[in-house]
Amino acid sequence: MTLIHMPVAKRLAIDADTSDEAEPLRAGIQSVEVGFELLDALSQAQGALMLRDLAAAANMSAAKAHRYLVSFQRMGLVVQDPVSTRYDLGPAALRIGLATLARIDAVKLARERIDALLSETGHTLAIAVWGNQGPTMVHWTEAPQTVPVTLRLGDVMPLLTSATGRCFAAFMGSEGRDAQRIAPMVRDELARLKKLPRNGDLSLVDVPQSMQEVQAMLDDTRQRGLARVVHSLLPGVGGFCAPVFDAQGRLALGLVVLGSVATLDTDWQGAPASALLRCARQLSADLGHGPTQPRP
Repeated sequence: MTLIHMPVAKRLAIDADTSDEAEPLRAGIQSVEVGFELLDALSQAQGALMLRDLAAAANMSAAKAHRYLVSFQRMGLVVQDPVSTRYDLGPAALRIGLATLARIDAVKLARERIDALLSETGHTLAIAVWGNQGPTMVHWTEAPQTVPVTLRLGDVMPLLTSATGRCFAAFMGSEGRDAQRIAPMVRDELARLKKLPRNGDLSLVDVPQSMQEVQAMLDDTRQRGLARVVHSLLPGVGGFCAPVFDAQGRLALGLVVLGSVATLDTDWQGAPASALLRCARQLSADLGHGPTQPRP
């Protein structure tokens, strides 16, 4: 049977199917997008919310929000406390979140941001993770016309004279197993540094000379949200390292920018430091770390 001789109803059905297939891929279901605003509002809240507050956070009326919430409760995405009548995320939302987190590769996610960050900072960038012997470089991207730096992938960075080391020493925790691992490493490194003759050595100006100075440096690093060195790692070289946290608030990796002090703005409020910090905070959010979540 040709299309011309088909019954009108069947021809209309074929036309409808063809129209659906030809619909642009960017088109979606608006009601799903609207409903997601409620889930997003719950995910950003400090706890369970009353209907009126949840609706306001999602910019919709309470009646409209309630219709979505009824469906979300049936799906297990939302639960309602029978006593307080407040709404919160349900077990299905937890399962989805945990599955997502299990599939996230923090280093891979960070590497995907490097090119954009390189364009913004114009300086060499690196990614470091905690290895068996300390903070270890696992990715390195040099900027054009950058100062040569004699560092390689797999290099373990010192805790007191590198921005990377200071970042890990500050943010890996002040107590627990992490602190127990780091504390003796810091003491050993400090003892070695004390034996070096100062004699106006520029590379040692920014290096702590006592445990009190170490603690003050780490406290300052935590307060600022990133670590910095100028000259202490290599003469003429400055750098920053910003922490990236996972969903449990643990340090997942450090993002590093470094370059010649002649061209790298080493001010705490400078463009490289600000760009690095923004990128690290966004990565932390993408890994599930909330802005108000406590860090170790």
